[in-house]
This record gives sequence, structure tokens and C-alpha cells, in this order.
Amino acid sequence: MANISDVIEQFLIELFQDGNFVSISRNELANYFSCAPSQINYVLTTRFTPARGYVIESHRGGGGCINLVRLKADRQGLLEELSALNVREGLTKSQTAQYLDRMVGDEIITDSEARMIASLMSDKALLAPAVAKDGLRAGMMKALAVELMKEKEGK
Repeated sequence: MANISDVIEQFLIELFQDGNFVSISRNELANYFSCAPSQINYVLTTRFTPARGYVIESHRGGGGCINLVRLKADRQGLLEELSALNVREGLTKSQTAQYLDRMVGDEIITDSEARMIASLMSDKALLAPAVAKDGLRAGMMKALAVELMKEKEGK
């Protein structure tokens, strides 16, 4: 049986059937699923991230209205986003996995390639102090994006 977070995530994903924009009330959603509003926040902040192709716009008042926007599947846009990553801010292992999943979903790389890239960017493979690993991952993801853009251009 799926946990409540999985059920809420699936429910929200199904709302995107008619387009790339969904407006929900956090409180109404919490009432519908008989859970705390913090559970809705958890699902939104962990499963509807830019790395997974979503943007959340939260509005104060009005019962906690939240707009979810699904970013268009655009190879060039995603690669440009990745090539502009801030190495100093870094990429966590979780963010890296989300970007790789998005790249597979947008058919930029294969599932096999994503697994290989993830293994190269894993904490075990990055022989560096823990504080440097996120920056290394971001730099590697930037380099990958640049190479994939060159590949598309035939260079």
C-alpha cells in the first residue's frame, strides 16, 4: 500500500492532465486527505521541485492557495538551465537524481546513461571532502549539459 505522500503526489500529477498549471488550496487538500497541511508542504517541497520540472508559487492568505506550474519538456531549455548551475551552491545527491530523472523523461539521455552518470556523481565516487561534493556534482552536471548541447549542434 502506498504511503500518504505517494498518494498526494499521484493526485497532484493527475491534475496536470489538462495542462501545465494547477491551482490548489493547501488547507482543502489537507482536509481531502485527512492530513496536516505540513504533509502537503512536504510533498510539494520534495516532489514538485525545479529539478523535477515544476515551479511552486505560494500566495499568502486565501486559504493557502498554491499554484503549481509544470515546466515544458524542452531539451534546450533544460540543458541551458543545467549549464547555468551555480557551482558554489552545488547540487545535492537528491537534486542530481531529480535532474537525471527529468533528463530521462525528456528523452535527453537513456535510463542506462542516467544510472551510469549517477554512479559517477555518487558520494562514493567523489573522493573529496563532504563539503566539496555538491560543488563537484554541479560542475560535472554543467559539463554534461554543455557536451549534450554540442552533440545536438553536431559539433
